[in-house]
Amino acid sequence: MADGTDPALARAAAENLEVLNASQTVEGVAREWFAKFSPSWAESHSGKVLRRLELYIFPVDRQVSDPGAAAARALGVSAAHRKAWDSGNGEAHAAGVRVMRYAVASGRADRDFTRDLHGALPPVVKKRRATLLDPRAIGALLLAIDGYDGSLVTRAALKLAPLVFVRPGELRQAEWAKFDLAKPEWRIPCERMKMRITHLVPLARQAVAILEDLRPLTGRGKYVFPSELTYDRPMSDNTLNAALRRLGYQSHVITPYGFRAMASTLLNEHGWNRDAIERQLAHVEPNDVRAAYNYADYLLERRKMMQAWADYLDTLFQAAQGPPTARTRTRGRPADITA
Repeated sequence: MADGTDPALARAAAENLEVLNASQTVEGVAREWFAKFSPSWAESHSGKVLRRLELYIFPVDRQVSDPGAAAARALGVSAAHRKAWDSGNGEAHAAGVRVMRYAVASGRADRDFTRDLHGALPPVVKKRRATLLDPRAIGALLLAIDGYDGSLVTRAALKLAPLVFVRPGELRQAEWAKFDLAKPEWRIPCERMKMRITHLVPLARQAVAILEDLRPLTGRGKYVFPSELTYDRPMSDNTLNAALRRLGYQSHVITPYGFRAMASTLLNEHGWNRDAIERQLAHVEPNDVRAAYNYADYLLERRKMMQAWADYLDTLFQAAQGPPTARTRTRGRPADITA
């Protein structure tokens, strides 16, 4: 006070400086970037991004605004990106790049130090999703699923998964209110989709039959595939993986996500319109404005394609059953998947 300093104002200034300094660190900028952009992402996607940031980016104990620490800053960021890259987590590296670009755009950094890594890291070798492409192997899998002796709800989800080939999170969170079995179609709202764009799934006869069989069991609740503990929540994200393991299919052979790769590969091989396939897979449209309105693109062709795909899977299932005299049940008329 004698020096003309108000202690209360001094404490407030120190606290503000501490907050300001925190906002200049790699972690502070990363958290701000995440808070700004994550509301437009699906919950499952934002959770994955946050875990990558926590593992690879937050531990970088550097400030992005101190011009005197350029070398240390670059070293710290490079180390985090190399760690992510060496672990095979290219998406964590990509998130870090976006964080540094945001730091530059928001005035907290003078340059993007991740650019120094260009040419210093080997090209990413994308791993294919574990899946089955051999018709006999697919038939054997469908036969195994048909004989699954666990939960009836899990069995129905396993049977529906290859027919609709949506992302596993979209399948397990399916709601009865979003199905119209008279049309028949499943309209997945944008908030359930990875890129927040409404998705339309035409339903083949076989898919409708599975849902009609399941409705008496779970139709009074919100979710088509509820948790075994409560009907107020969907089944857990590990349920289908565990069911496949129970059937003897390890993760390096096929995962629930692998049904998407299976359908994409075989539909392309058999001559279906690539644009219709990509639309059915709900892959991102380069023009984001147009993407918000084109969930019904190629709808007539997609309806035909989805029915042909279901009929083709029936053919493989019946072949796996053996001669007609040995079959205990059939699932429809054999068909050709060719467009």
